[in-house]
Amino acid sequence: MVDFQYKPRYGYEDFLEIMRLLRAPGGCPWDREQTHASIRRNFLEETYEVLDAIDRDDPHAMCEELGDVLMQVVFHAQIESEAGRFTMEDVVDGVAQKLVYRHPHVFGGTMQADTSEQVLVNWEALKRKEKGQRSTADAVEAVPHTLPALWRAEKIQSKTAKAGFDWSGALSALDKLEEEVRELRETLESGAGADSPHGVREEVGDALFIAAKIAQMSGVDPEDALHRACDKFDSRFRKVEQLADKPLGEYSEPELVELWKAAKEQDPS
Repeated sequence: MVDFQYKPRYGYEDFLEIMRLLRAPGGCPWDREQTHASIRRNFLEETYEVLDAIDRDDPHAMCEELGDVLMQVVFHAQIESEAGRFTMEDVVDGVAQKLVYRHPHVFGGTMQADTSEQVLVNWEALKRKEKGQRSTADAVEAVPHTLPALWRAEKIQSKTAKAGFDWSGALSALDKLEEEVRELRETLESGAGADSPHGVREEVGDALFIAAKIAQMSGVDPEDALHRACDKFDSRFRKVEQLADKPLGEYSEPELVELWKAAKEQDPS
């Protein structure tokens, strides 16, 4: 057991102390055993739960899930504090310094911004200066490789577009997508394996990359678009199962196509 004072309402400093006590001798055995790597997935899961609460516009869930994300931040900071490398105070100072530096139009700097668009231009320029990125290639390489692939593709192409490396319009990019789909068809028809020099994996990746580009040029979040497509498929597949009068495996491919068309008519979402 640890020495702890119960309160009807806890503040920020109390929260930091609770996490310290959980990791201290006499604290929680599970919390004491954790490392950055062991709780890495927890951070991701908690973040997705926040996004789910936002999508449902549920303020109570949002409040709770934001707390869970904050717990992950403090957990990682506490591990580093014990190692003597940085503290939660350093984390707070770092992000505060960043906000002041990247908002010179608010905090008395020389760069002005009267529109949201100019704010983003200034933000990107200051970010590249701050991180020592001397070229667009440096900025592209800095896009986290751990992002969902469609999101990473969109962010990479957004950065290269700002440097002038871009299609004239979404229709031009669509021509490229059609070219990639033809190459995918040729690869499948040739029987090339996924790991061959020009295999299915490479061609599928090229097609998805250009699809993400079309989304970026059209102002569409490709991750959101694919999630919506998943939801639509889920709804229509449920209708397919309801319409089927025998196991789906007993239908021929043309029959499945007709069944899907019937489901689509009843569920036009």
